[in-house]
Amino acid sequence: MSSPGSPRPERSSMSTMEHIKRMFRGETNFDFIGRRNLWFGLSGAVLLISILAMPLRPAHSPCSPPLPSFFKGLNCGIEFKGGVSIQAPIGADSPLADQADLEVIESVREGVEEVGALDPQIQVASLGDDRSVIVQTTELGTVEEQEAFQDRVRELTGATVEESSPQRIGRKWGGEISRKAFFAMVVFLIVISIFMSWRFEWKMGIAAIAAMFHDLIVTAGVYAIVGFELTPSTIIAILTILGYSLYDNVVVFDKVEENVAAFAATGKMTYNDAANLSLNEVFMRSLNTALATILPVAALLFVGAGILGAGTLKDLALALFVGLFVGTYSSVFFAVPILATLKEREPRFQNVREKLARDAARRTAVKPAVVTEAPGVEGHEIAAPARPTAATPATPRPASKPRAGTKKAKRRKRK
Repeated sequence: MSSPGSPRPERSSMSTMEHIKRMFRGETNFDFIGRRNLWFGLSGAVLLISILAMPLRPAHSPCSPPLPSFFKGLNCGIEFKGGVSIQAPIGADSPLADQADLEVIESVREGVEEVGALDPQIQVASLGDDRSVIVQTTELGTVEEQEAFQDRVRELTGATVEESSPQRIGRKWGGEISRKAFFAMVVFLIVISIFMSWRFEWKMGIAAIAAMFHDLIVTAGVYAIVGFELTPSTIIAILTILGYSLYDNVVVFDKVEENVAAFAATGKMTYNDAANLSLNEVFMRSLNTALATILPVAALLFVGAGILGAGTLKDLALALFVGLFVGTYSSVFFAVPILATLKEREPRFQNVREKLARDAARRTAVKPAVVTEAPGVEGHEIAAPARPTAATPATPRPASKPRAGTKKAKRRKRK
């Protein structure tokens, strides 16, 4: 608390709009690297929640039966775990024609459970005034049970065999799809590691792979929390967002490499300062690119899937929507801080940091005043002679002796 006589701190006259304009012009000086512990803590908390949302699986497939957990885990479609699916229209003379969507779901659930369907997943799709019901269940034991399941759905909806579209996917085929998707993901990450190491260096490759794993785990965790179905469209969307995350990392790393060569390698800045300068220069570019990409994806998710009821779009749109947000965050707040942490341990950048610290200490050091004590008297100082000022003129120097030649001239004049 300041005293009454002390001056009050000046308030910044810059408005919020001016701050926003400066941010969009790239004139900010935010300490991204200095707050790396905050970003690491935030990312660690989100990763922990995402991992807890996806229970550990006893088998290799992420769609295997989960161990007990607070969350349900990933809701894999029949393409991955196998099962039976049927889509049937709800006609005008159907027993379900006058029921609301929730009532249709409950009626169909009770009907198919009577014929042995376990944990059926039911959706009602609407297109104008026409409605249809999509029912999926795990793989049934015999062909007779599968036909009974399909006949029960047709009976409930009033659809004919020609109007309905059943689909059966075996468990082995679903496991094969899971293995191929996992193999494709591993190959993608290996190729990216080789490319980043060749284009930049291996430490940038490590930072980029860590950021992509971060994006992948967080996106999968969101899927597990909201309960959206994991389909082949989701895998395509995840590969898309990993490519976007890689693009953003390449842009940021290229700027870091440029500033490090200009400042850190020449001893003008530490690696942390050069990386921080790079992030301030490209932050708005990354943000604007992300916003321009997220807006149409948001329309696809909230308008297409939410308002218009295009349920087949929501799996793709959710992965893109979450992945774009997380990918933009990880490229700035996760990948570059990891890179700076690795690079600052190199001897050459440690030497630069120590040299700059010594130079700063030398510039700010204050030389102590020399104090002379009177001989034999402790605690008494002898004042240094004052320099002449305008108020105290300097003592005139004694006139110099005349030259010998001048004296002889005076004697000649006397004679």
